[in-house]
Amino acid sequence: MTHWKEILQNSVNSPTELARHFDFDCNVLEATNASFPMRINTYYLSLIRSVNDPLWKQAVPSPLEINDSICIPDPLAEEDLSPVPNLVHKYPDRVLLLVASECAMYCRFCTRKRKVGTPKMAITEKSIEEGIRYIRENPEIREVLISGGDPLMLSDKKLDSLLGRIRAIPSVEVIRIGTRMPCTLPMRITKELAAIFAKHHPLYINTHFNHPDELTKEAALACTTLANAGIPLGCQTVLLKGVNDNAAILKKLFLGLLRIRVKPYYLFQGDLTKGTNHFRTHSSTGIKIMRELIGNISGMAVPTFALDAPGGKGKIPLTPDYILSCGDELLFHNYRGKFCSYPENGDSL
Repeated sequence: MTHWKEILQNSVNSPTELARHFDFDCNVLEATNASFPMRINTYYLSLIRSVNDPLWKQAVPSPLEINDSICIPDPLAEEDLSPVPNLVHKYPDRVLLLVASECAMYCRFCTRKRKVGTPKMAITEKSIEEGIRYIRENPEIREVLISGGDPLMLSDKKLDSLLGRIRAIPSVEVIRIGTRMPCTLPMRITKELAAIFAKHHPLYINTHFNHPDELTKEAALACTTLANAGIPLGCQTVLLKGVNDNAAILKKLFLGLLRIRVKPYYLFQGDLTKGTNHFRTHSSTGIKIMRELIGNISGMAVPTFALDAPGGKGKIPLTPDYILSCGDELLFHNYRGKFCSYPENGDSL
């Protein structure tokens, strides 16, 4: 098997390079590429079947990215919620620590599109140490989410050291890693890496698949390797117009994830990230999809549909409305639209 670093080194980084593999007018993408970086490693490139297919749309720049006059650079107000550089403290008991500035592929819908893969995202050993010091000095923090960029761009040695330093903080109970590598470059997931992660339990990994075509045998092997090391896996999917915005595609994706031992965790409504407005659906689209999924597939395969509220106000579940009234009886419809009632016990809160 080709080493993951070699696959990464041979990535396509410009529309001109991409034109060697597909027949399209690369000139229309040059302005976008100048504004937002492009990287498609050769593994993910091999999964793209045609111009404008669902994987192409996730990986290849579009002129629509620079014609976005609606969205804003930092929709989740991460910069305002950073008491030290590259650490976001939005919720009382957990923080987000950014430890890498690059990814194996630059997804066109990325929340941190404003800086990932550019000099604007200055992450150093000093900034990481400042973040760890902040966590140590704030014992109310019980959970640390490690993200970036993609943390798995770091070497095994650096990841082991980083996890060890965080795990040594007495108040930290849970470590989570956010990575898209099991999807975009599954060769990065080795038995050696999984063994490093297993040293630092309880450790959870949230990965990111958006389309069934990403559920390859290589991705399955990567996820199985992590699961066999005792690491619980969740998936955070983004609802993307023209990619996965219908129930049939998401049903296939979510059931496929369960087969490779990944729990569908969140289905996210698109953030208001500048350069991504063409991917956003109306929120009613997601709610309709959830109504089609709930009850028709295993609850294990149904994620929470959520909006990460603008301005750093946190994640809000968006669910179909089943409740008709709530008094002495709870009156509601079930997933098939049939009327149901449930007798209440005691006073309402």
